[in-house]
Amino acid sequence: MFGLSLSFLPFIGSSSAPDTTTSGVDVLDEPGTDGPVVLSYEAVEELGRKLDDLRARTVADLGQEDRDYIFKIIKAQRGLEVAGRGLMYFGFFPPAWIAAVSALSLSKILDNMEIGHNVMHGQYDWMREPGLNSKVFEWDNTCPGDQWRHSHNYMHHTYTNILDMDRDIGYGILRMDSAQKWNPYYLGNPIYAFLLMTFFEWGVMLHDLEAENVIQGKRKWHDVKPLLEGWWKKAGRQVLKDYIVFPALTGPMFVPTLVGNFTANIVRNVWAYSIIFCGHFPTGVQTFTVEETAQETRGQWYVRQMLGSANIEGGQLFHIMSGNLSHQIEHHLFPDLPAHRYPQIAPEVKALCEEYGLPYNTGGFFHQIGTVWGKIFRLALPDRFTGVDKVTGVIIEREKAAA
Repeated sequence: MFGLSLSFLPFIGSSSAPDTTTSGVDVLDEPGTDGPVVLSYEAVEELGRKLDDLRARTVADLGQEDRDYIFKIIKAQRGLEVAGRGLMYFGFFPPAWIAAVSALSLSKILDNMEIGHNVMHGQYDWMREPGLNSKVFEWDNTCPGDQWRHSHNYMHHTYTNILDMDRDIGYGILRMDSAQKWNPYYLGNPIYAFLLMTFFEWGVMLHDLEAENVIQGKRKWHDVKPLLEGWWKKAGRQVLKDYIVFPALTGPMFVPTLVGNFTANIVRNVWAYSIIFCGHFPTGVQTFTVEETAQETRGQWYVRQMLGSANIEGGQLFHIMSGNLSHQIEHHLFPDLPAHRYPQIAPEVKALCEEYGLPYNTGGFFHQIGTVWGKIFRLALPDRFTGVDKVTGVIIEREKAAA
């Protein structure tokens, strides 16, 4: 009975083919029939040089267009926030309350994704605008900017999809890869994921804590204390702003405004979680070990970013509202390039993938998020129940062959 495979259940199993554009390469989590692609050391280094050239050409072209773009987005975000805050005064009228929450939700999404995330990556440091300086920028989020810059900019983008190094693989609470050893705690995988999605900004805030290491005694009080101080200052201001000051400013509309602000935060959380989880957890993404990436060259780093990321297809508005993280592959190749440039360079990145036989993992939003949730449910169970084996889609030759 317990050896029953659940792969016949489409939502739980991974039997549905991912919408990946490949050159005859199958990187499903199931055993493929063609075997993995083997990329030679020389090919990897050549690909790396071509990506360096693409980056250099894009940097050389940065200018007024990019400056105008980010200021236009900031203007739109501020307009939406003013509209949302103003409409809260009419919260007694249900359509006005819904419009207020919608405007405020969109404002928070733009603030966090197309502005906050990208500015704190240093994408606009070249403009030398004090308000867009990545070192000091703060966003409408409970996570302090300096902690995010460490947990995301440094840890996640340096060690992308390396097990036991990239803490975004499961955020310390989820099983998102079959190489993570199963234990009964993971039976709650879907519940933990739902809670993380709902309260995502708080999960991001706690990310740098490394709670499991605190519980195991691997992190000491002096390591945690600075984090707590940062939370108190940043999260305290956020709670004060959204749940006391702005509701109080609307007088008799205190409760509708408080509920509206809470709802807008939840909408932002669900959207941000969904976009971000579509970036690394759909079917087809590849993970790596510490050992195989220990002496990584720049070309090998590039290939790891391409294999460990996935895109989402959509229109221009969808890309803007995702902070252009719908182009997660391009973002991970060039995290410090202005994100609105990713749609322009994506065709060239895709062509390089096809030239070197690499998968270019992309698909519609509902397909990608469907495979993410399928993985969350499937990995809640021991592997012997699901009958799924992990298969490496691309093998990178990491040392020069002997002459």
